[in-house]
Amino acid sequence: MTGVGDGPLPEPVAAEVRSCVDLVEYATVAGLALPDGVGRALAAGDVVDAIPDPYTPGCWSLRAGSSVGAVNITVPGAREPFTVRVAPKVPIARLFFLLGYSLDPQGGWRDGEVGVAEHRDLLPALAHAVERQVDRALRQGLLQGYRHTEESSLVVRGRIREAEQIRRRFGATLPVEVAYDEFTTDIEENRVLRTAVERLLRLPGVPGDVRRRLLHQRARLADVTPVVRVQELPGWQPTRLNARYHHALRLAQVCLRGASAEHPPGGLRIDGFLFDMNQLFEDFVTVALREAVRGGGRTCRLQDSHHLDEASAIRMRPDFVLYGADGIPCAVVDAKYKAERRGGYPDADLYQMLAYCTALGLREGHLVYAKGNAPHVSHQVRHAGILIHQHALDLDQDPVGLLADIGRVARRMYSA
Repeated sequence: MTGVGDGPLPEPVAAEVRSCVDLVEYATVAGLALPDGVGRALAAGDVVDAIPDPYTPGCWSLRAGSSVGAVNITVPGAREPFTVRVAPKVPIARLFFLLGYSLDPQGGWRDGEVGVAEHRDLLPALAHAVERQVDRALRQGLLQGYRHTEESSLVVRGRIREAEQIRRRFGATLPVEVAYDEFTTDIEENRVLRTAVERLLRLPGVPGDVRRRLLHQRARLADVTPVVRVQELPGWQPTRLNARYHHALRLAQVCLRGASAEHPPGGLRIDGFLFDMNQLFEDFVTVALREAVRGGGRTCRLQDSHHLDEASAIRMRPDFVLYGADGIPCAVVDAKYKAERRGGYPDADLYQMLAYCTALGLREGHLVYAKGNAPHVSHQVRHAGILIHQHALDLDQDPVGLLADIGRVARRMYSA
């Protein structure tokens, strides 16, 4: 007689293998069934933290960090790539305000300037913003300028590079090694824009209407040479002549810096766009503080290099140091984009700021966080005479309120 529960155990039901996963920065998703190779590729890369499930083969736990955006992971033989999307906690419109202000505080973008409110995900919003700024830059036609060229030619143009002609041609008449300046549209500024457009057209998640407009911009830049991956991005200098390109160029550089293309072992390919919220917050805070303290005979330096010890062996790089008219440091600030824990902010930040204040000879230091239960708290260090301030910026508020909070931080720095 067979009792209840006797007999073979049922076969475990295999988890459904996904082709896409959506995360929020610093959030975790467990029990994900990933295609062969994808989990290992994520574990080996820096897109998200990936840990295999010890009890369920083929399942993984993914935890996002401060990087937001989207990537495609292509596995050899797979019909379609696997997509990982990480959304920022702050609204897209606010993120672009922080980005625009840190790139250009005088003409930085306010709400509506780049028209991203209709997009919920970062990559579609970025593609839309780049296309809009490129369109504005090119409305008066492509910028032209002189480009210095050195090449081998069958006709003499410009001047002959005699030393190169002798070294390469050994007395042969043709081809000729020449150097000349050409007035052309194939200049650094246009090459940056063309490369950004090409890059966005290859990324996952760009909406169809935005992709069509990007194709139109690529056609306008058809005579411009894009930069290949192995080459460095061309440098450009803001001038009066290229003023209408400034916003488009700065945004294009952000797009190209965040672009990623990795080739892990096994023929896998990781391609996409990731944006570091830590760096964005640090850039915004330091640039906004620089604008708030401008004038009055004081100067500031971002990421200024100092040393903790007398032997100059331990290096420090505070995010922001304010100097008086005499060149002596009078305030130090460090920006921290991290969530407040239940018991408060990490103690390690206080120790770091204490070291900064001690080495710079300051009685007060300032830590600026992305959010908190209170806008400001302070800690008096025992036996040191040093006061450490912790400020919290609410990134969900409008730009006017956010800059007002930065102004309050600046006033506390001045009153020290």
